[in-house]
Amino acid sequence: MESIIITIDGASSTGKSSLAKAIAKHYGFTHIDSGAMYRALTFYAQDKKLLNNRLFDVKTLISRLPTIDIDFSKNDEITLNGKTIEDEIRSMEVSNKVSIVAKEPRLRQFMVAKQRHLGAKGSVVMDGRDIGSVVFPNATIKFFLEASTEVRINRRHAELVEKGENVSVEEVHTNIEKRDHIDSNRDDSPLIVPENAIVLSNDKDGLMHIFTLATTEIDKHLT
Repeated sequence: MESIIITIDGASSTGKSSLAKAIAKHYGFTHIDSGAMYRALTFYAQDKKLLNNRLFDVKTLISRLPTIDIDFSKNDEITLNGKTIEDEIRSMEVSNKVSIVAKEPRLRQFMVAKQRHLGAKGSVVMDGRDIGSVVFPNATIKFFLEASTEVRINRRHAELVEKGENVSVEEVHTNIEKRDHIDSNRDDSPLIVPENAIVLSNDKDGLMHIFTLATTEIDKHLT
């Protein structure tokens, strides 16, 4: 059987990764979280003192791209130069800066090439913000996931609290609004509904409901 590429795009905290993981597990496909890849690059920049509240040395970061290996472990966890950094990249510190890194065209070019390389290894489910529109415009099937701002704030806040972060709902709200603005208005690969994408709402009915809707559509393509 030829490789299948399923893309799931949407704004921050709409539940893209949860849906992508569930679909990948159901069909035995590989899950690739493109957002985690940008978070890993952001973490690298912060760890190497190239990015903070006062500066972003994007030129130096670009020059170091050949030395940066971002991949996924067998447990579906993000790795940076061979080290698992799944917990580190989910912090508010990284969340507050990831959209700044992600809007840089040279960095996006690096990531898109990496994502296409990973996607060429077999059937994949990849989630992000430009996967169906830019990375894999000819994907087998595309989804775009929506959720209200309130639902997204509550979901993200609960995730952070569960990980032990001391963060307020207001901080999460500010972060999500800022990321939405940057992601939707950047010149290179802005967040849009990809052509021919199936729009799903993840507001009230939960993961199982949208998983059922998504797999019903996927099954049509597999039969």
